[in-house]
Amino acid sequence: MAAPRSFLWTRRIFLTLLTTFVLLPVFVMVSSSLKPLEDVSGKFRWIPSGLTIRPYFDIWETVPLADYFVNSLVVAGAATVFSVVVAIFAAYGVSRYEFRGKRVFTVTVLSTQMFPGILFLLPLFLIYVNIGNATGIALFGSREGLILTYLTFSLPFSIWMLTGYFDSIPRELDEAAKVDGCGPIRALFRVIVPAASPGIIAVAVYAFMTAWGEVLFASVMTNDTTRTLAVGLQGYATQNDVYWNQVMAASLVVSVPVVVGFLLLQRYLVAGLTAGAVK
Repeated sequence: MAAPRSFLWTRRIFLTLLTTFVLLPVFVMVSSSLKPLEDVSGKFRWIPSGLTIRPYFDIWETVPLADYFVNSLVVAGAATVFSVVVAIFAAYGVSRYEFRGKRVFTVTVLSTQMFPGILFLLPLFLIYVNIGNATGIALFGSREGLILTYLTFSLPFSIWMLTGYFDSIPRELDEAAKVDGCGPIRALFRVIVPAASPGIIAVAVYAFMTAWGEVLFASVMTNDTTRTLAVGLQGYATQNDVYWNQVMAASLVVSVPVVVGFLLLQRYLVAGLTAGAVK
């Protein structure tokens, strides 16, 4: 049975409006990043009077964007690796073994997602400062402290997600691996991890994107040498002016790693998010 013409036209109009709504901010960013500063600061024009790629060169000189890029890459990469590794072991233990306090542990992991991140800002600040005063370990203002901070947010979700994914993998695979002489750790990495690769990739993408674009904790827990990209973009706003064309250009450059990674891993991300939902 063919769909009515009214439905087809309604769908086309709706999809056109939705596409326009999604692409309009991208167009504004791209066009503004290719304009001289005086054109961006004045009345907005849909069609630029002149185009220039100079803002894409100036963004590296106005602020130390390369240093911020390295800081973000190190922090987000380390947080992702630690989240994935710890979540694999924790989720495997919860999924495959019964132990005292298992339910309490699971509920605690899920309950951490109920609290807003700003609730932990002051406690973590005080903990890092007191640790530094007592031991000399400078967690506040360091990459290491920011990595630990991001782990407090990415780990609970990663454990919960991988637990559901491991539950969907038949236990017969573990038993077959044990028959072949594999211990629990060897069975985990030779059998379970390859079978759970979509879920692991989804967890890695989530952890990386969370750390890459986080602003609140990065603005408090970092200094001039450890500042990340999300905070460093504020450097384009001075007391006298705001370099809007450079802000747009830097925002596009910063978004490239996340967008490219998401497009390359999209099919794994969708599979990882949905496969663990059905046991």
